[in-house]
Amino acid sequence: MNETRENKPQDNGASENDAATAVLGDLESLRAKAQERDQFLTLLQRTQADFDNYQKRNQREREQERKYAISPFAAGLLPVLDNLDRAAAAAKQAGEKGPLVDGVGMVHAQLLSLLQKFGISPIEAQGKAFDPNLHEAVMRQPTNEQLANTVVQVLEQGFMLLDRVLRPARVVVSVPKEDNKH
Repeated sequence: MNETRENKPQDNGASENDAATAVLGDLESLRAKAQERDQFLTLLQRTQADFDNYQKRNQREREQERKYAISPFAAGLLPVLDNLDRAAAAAKQAGEKGPLVDGVGMVHAQLLSLLQKFGISPIEAQGKAFDPNLHEAVMRQPTNEQLANTVVQVLEQGFMLLDRVLRPARVVVSVPKEDNKH
């Protein structure tokens, strides 16, 4: 006897479950990949923002370096300017007049003009309130003629480079005179 068996589909419920499980597995895999993609996208955006901030900060730092690059050179010129001041003051005190004194005054004025072209300017201190950001107090002088903490004498001229102190002014500051009543 030849029996022929018909291929009857076996339990349709089992193959549908397998298909559903496979689809759910694929869906979970897609969700995991989407989450991973979102994490990478967030990381990429943060990295891009960090890089943009780095570039901006680097640009600002380069601009600052260029802006103040002459600081060492200018600081080196200030003692030359001081010596020209001293020479003119000594000649004036000695009562000397003439082409040499005039020449020293002209060189002094020319050097000041050149410094100002590059943003270097003297700090006004005489008669001003003492400011530790701009002035260096070298001595105190008791007086009742000035308010306390007023600059009464400039010993060495201070200078600014744009908005920074290149060299503070060395000054004598007033303090109230103490009455010696016993």
